[in-house]
Amino acid sequence: MNAPVFAASELARRFELELHGEDREVHGVGTLSGATPEQLSFLANPRYRGQLAESAAGVVVLRADDIEARSGTALVARDPYTAFAKIAALFERKPVRAAGIHPSAVVDISASVDPAASIGPHAFIGARSRIEAGAIVGPGCVIGDDCEVGDDCELIARVTLVTRVRLGKRVLVHPGAVLGAEGFGIAMDHGHWIKVPQLGGVVIGDDCEIGANTTIDRGALGDTVLEEDVRLDNQIQVGHNVRIGAHTAMAGCSAVAGSAVIGRHCLVGGGAGVLGHLEVCDRVVITAMSLVTHSIREPGEYSSGTPLMDNRSWRKSAARFKQLDDIARRTKAGDKDTE
Repeated sequence: MNAPVFAASELARRFELELHGEDREVHGVGTLSGATPEQLSFLANPRYRGQLAESAAGVVVLRADDIEARSGTALVARDPYTAFAKIAALFERKPVRAAGIHPSAVVDISASVDPAASIGPHAFIGARSRIEAGAIVGPGCVIGDDCEVGDDCELIARVTLVTRVRLGKRVLVHPGAVLGAEGFGIAMDHGHWIKVPQLGGVVIGDDCEIGANTTIDRGALGDTVLEEDVRLDNQIQVGHNVRIGAHTAMAGCSAVAGSAVIGRHCLVGGGAGVLGHLEVCDRVVITAMSLVTHSIREPGEYSSGTPLMDNRSWRKSAARFKQLDDIARRTKAGDKDTE
């Protein structure tokens, strides 16, 4: 298959960009420092502006404020990163999956597989599950009982839908993800734990993306829900009965404990945690490694923890943290004495 080639003027028309300089052919994309004269790159982060003058990229997508620093061809965009993402998608080569069921796959007699779906090698489809048109169930995937995989979903490889998992349309699930496992429900009975049955399911809205080795537990009674266009990075834990609002994105190794509710258009940084039974309103940013210990009612950016410092300074600060309560009491007592 021949690699695609686009003229810079064509890209400008297609994505409503402004062309500066001569028209050039674009054969691919690359970084500012590594792109060739036949490739397109972008400048979105000001810290990389110093690379612009030395870049060999034939075309650069940038903001109007940076056009004076570019001597060659440029495409001006309000949001260069978004424009670059759309252009880069034109050069992405995706494997074509033939419709049908691979001979090594196992499909329960009560399951329903649309003729336009693709079931890969060694996949398993459980009882009463449905695979809709255009869906791709990759090699080694396990679809348990009573699951639904919507139109044009793609489960890349070794994805497990345990039971009662419903995927909307165009959901992308990366390798190793497990959806619908039992939530962590236990109760103490006379000194030992007993399991609380997890009788709910998982509902994933249209256009969601689930990262590699991410886990989403099924609900105890109701469902764990991701609304449309939620994007989860790799190795994220979503507990039972969590609800995540539309267009929210969470970075790798973050975690949400059971029954927490996260609003729409939120961003959760890598390694951040949200405790159970809390509510986070719409349009909240939680920075990396933060721990949310109480509900957030107002939009904005929230952080916790201490910045990185050398170990000796951190030990001194940690010792002083323990003294803060005593210092506060003495300060308050001193204020009363001066009244």
